[in-house]
Amino acid sequence: MGRYVARRLLLAIPVLIVTTILIYLAVFALPGDPIAQLAGERSFSPAVAAQLREEYSLNDPLWQRYLAYMGGVVQGDFGTDFRGRPLSDIMQQRFPVTLKLALVALVFEAVIGLVAGILAGIRKGSFFDNLVLVSTIAVVSIPSFVLGFVAQIVFGVQLGIFPISGQNDGLRSFLLPGFVLGSLSLAYVARLTRTSLSESLSSDYVRTARAKGLPERAVVGKHALRNSLIPVVTFLGTDLGTLMSGAIVTEGIFNLPGLGQLVFQAVRGRESEVVVGVVTLFVLIYIVFNLLVDVLYAALDPRIRHE
Repeated sequence: MGRYVARRLLLAIPVLIVTTILIYLAVFALPGDPIAQLAGERSFSPAVAAQLREEYSLNDPLWQRYLAYMGGVVQGDFGTDFRGRPLSDIMQQRFPVTLKLALVALVFEAVIGLVAGILAGIRKGSFFDNLVLVSTIAVVSIPSFVLGFVAQIVFGVQLGIFPISGQNDGLRSFLLPGFVLGSLSLAYVARLTRTSLSESLSSDYVRTARAKGLPERAVVGKHALRNSLIPVVTFLGTDLGTLMSGAIVTEGIFNLPGLGQLVFQAVRGRESEVVVGVVTLFVLIYIVFNLLVDVLYAALDPRIRHE
């Protein structure tokens, strides 16, 4: 197990390097002057602008700035924003909001997606099965920002069931944005569960179990369902990192002060250091969750360690 984990860690290093290089190049290659954006309508004097560019190393070559940035990341320093505030402190304040939103979304997609997928897989070809297929296609086809605005109008404004902005109502504030954020993954979980369970129910070992006279509940629950949920559990394990990194639009729509909103505000304000720092954190989170899922998979199936 130790050698397997070490190999996975070594594979994660080039992934981190390549993704951070692409992020750094993409963000800092954008046209425009961040110092001019910081000044707003009143431009800085040439002396002040030159001092700010020197302070934030904007005059250095891009490769040199990247190496300095990664050296800081290794030490837990993600840099500062244009107001001089450490990004690590800002992200520490906003991280719990994004994590709570991602966990609520994960609960929605796990519960609703699994139940819908299991019922559709058991009743393949029925009206409910067709309903799940059509509804999941519709959810996948609708952009998240459209679904968010529609959910705000229907459930927040017209029905008044959920709050539509901020986090003043505690957990209730995260229910509607959590459902919107998890809707796409919910559709994938439902379809993946339905397909995997349908294949398991038509396999030889299930036919053998039925031939032995086992009740249908035992055949489905103890044999087919247990094996068919392995890819679903893998998807759910890695999707938590995806949900956290995909919360930018949802937090912007529902005005939640998390990491996603921080990225959105930083893009509008041309604060490139903030964008790179938060996206780098998202990459690290995604790599960590993928590593944990790989280790869990190896613990469940020892054959994977020797592949």
